[in-house]
Amino acid sequence: MIETKQLTKKYGDLIAVNEINLKLGEGDIFGFIGPNGSGKTTTMRMIATLLAPDYGEAYICGKSIYTHAKEIRRLVGFMPDFFGVYDDMTVLEYLEFFAATYRINGPKRKKICEEKLELVDMAFKRDAMVSQLSRGQTQRIGLARVMLHDPQVLLLDEPASGLDPRARIEIRNLLKRLGEMKKTVIVSSHILPELADVCTRVGMIEKGELIVDGRVDEVMQKSRHAIFLHIRVTESSEQAAKLLEQCGIIDEVRMEQDLIIAKLVQGTLDYSELPTRLLEAGFKLILFREEEVNLETAFMELTKGKQQ
Repeated sequence: MIETKQLTKKYGDLIAVNEINLKLGEGDIFGFIGPNGSGKTTTMRMIATLLAPDYGEAYICGKSIYTHAKEIRRLVGFMPDFFGVYDDMTVLEYLEFFAATYRINGPKRKKICEEKLELVDMAFKRDAMVSQLSRGQTQRIGLARVMLHDPQVLLLDEPASGLDPRARIEIRNLLKRLGEMKKTVIVSSHILPELADVCTRVGMIEKGELIVDGRVDEVMQKSRHAIFLHIRVTESSEQAAKLLEQCGIIDEVRMEQDLIIAKLVQGTLDYSELPTRLLEAGFKLILFREEEVNLETAFMELTKGKQQ
């Protein structure tokens, strides 16, 4: 659905996007992660045919951004991080106005607008003035707007920016629903945790370079150089920690209050002997689990040396 080959954009001596290669299929939700100014928006604008690259190529549904720009714009819905709204319209009038620009006419126009309002859970605000909407509700109306022409590809630039926690959860739920609808979505963000449970793929961009691209679980695994275990016993935590230090597969043990954190020797995957040893020594386990790697940890680990 989306493929870029060495996509590059320069502004004088500044290389904003440097030879980015991407390949996304139907139903992929791609989390585009990077700090402000890293090249996320520039990349998305080139894919949307709103900005001409200096070098490289991009295909949307098999169509080149150079030769089929008009066709691509019918296939793509682009939602910028900040967009203007017409305050003197109701929500339904606002959507019908944009539906008309997509040449959706006749009785089906209102029907499609109503359907999109249902999709983003905003049907209850159909007759409200746009000026009365909260920031989160405005974002959802913006998403409904870019879906009016039923695009196959959605480019969402910081859709959760400036939202309160509840509104962010609602946006995440919408993204999951889009994946279920087999839409191909690129969603950019510099807030890492909000993408972890939504995306099927993730890319990390730094200073215009795509330094990581892969399935979410693959990226997590790539960033992990060692396994850490979190262990808690009912009593005598320090004695339990000393016992673990004597195990050959344990590289390091430290305490955080009554929590034992044990680092396994690199390359160790089987640690099934550890709970048995603790139980045989008379300790009662109330916690024994592997520390999870999250996107924030992965980003910090995989971008070492790139941010300097």
